[in-house]
Amino acid sequence: MLTRGTLRLLLAGYLGSTPQHVRLRNAANGKPFLEGENDLCFNVSHTDGLAVLAFVRGLAIGVDIEQQSHKVEAKDLAERFFSKRERDDLKDLHGDELRAAFWRCWTRKEAYIKARGEGLSLPLHQFDVSVAQDECRLLATRPDPSEAGRWTLCDLAVCHGYAAALALAKTTED
Repeated sequence: MLTRGTLRLLLAGYLGSTPQHVRLRNAANGKPFLEGENDLCFNVSHTDGLAVLAFVRGLAIGVDIEQQSHKVEAKDLAERFFSKRERDDLKDLHGDELRAAFWRCWTRKEAYIKARGEGLSLPLHQFDVSVAQDECRLLATRPDPSEAGRWTLCDLAVCHGYAAALALAKTTED
């Protein structure tokens, strides 16, 4: 509730309006957007009391934030959802290093699919993101390999025990 109210307040500021006049809608796969003619794009993610809100004009954008839970079986989830390349990058990691790498990968993938507005209708194994801490990027996309070059990924600095990422289209939306 607080995140939604903050979103309305910030959108109103960008639009030169009031929160009561901000009209939000959801696309078919759940991505929120502003009703009416404007080029303001945004995305929101929240977990366990933290939220990330991102705004840009005329470009597709997606964000994700996750608490790095110790309860998650990282290798099992990676085997189920990640691409072969990502699973290979994780296979020799253990403990805290594995958990951090898993959540970096997860948030990067989620940010990308949220930016695309397709939700989980875009299978997570059909694209590869980097897993390493010092390299945040979309490595490959299938079936269209040129898609990877149209996106920027970056990690967001957040509290210890959390991971967050942002995906931004490099060109204006069609």
